[in-house]
Amino acid sequence: VQLQASGGGLAQAGGSLRLSCAASGSTFRTNVAGWYRQAPGKQRVLVAYISFGGATNYDDSVKGRFTISRDNAKKTVYLQMNSLRPEDTAVYYCNSKESSGDYWGQGTQVTVSS
Repeated sequence: VQLQASGGGLAQAGGSLRLSCAASGSTFRTNVAGWYRQAPGKQRVLVAYISFGGATNYDDSVKGRFTISRDNAKKTVYLQMNSLRPEDTAVYYCNSKESSGDYWGQGTQVTVSS
């Protein structure tokens, strides 16, 4: 299973970005897909996850601002990030938890300027 993340970049505070994570070599049928982030000097933490059936969960810090979604036909998971804040600056990683294992994308940098 390979995960390819894209969509990171530079945004101003209050702006928006959308991250995408495309899976290959996966059935994408029973997985739980998620986005994590790791700021400099800090641990990697869960931002949001979505089950195959569409149930979602968010970290309190992003509730109301970020939306996770998935397109099972395209084997792709998205993270729409609105009302960005400087504290959202981090490397964002997509993750897929499947029956065969736990898989990670390569990470994409998100930088939010004040």
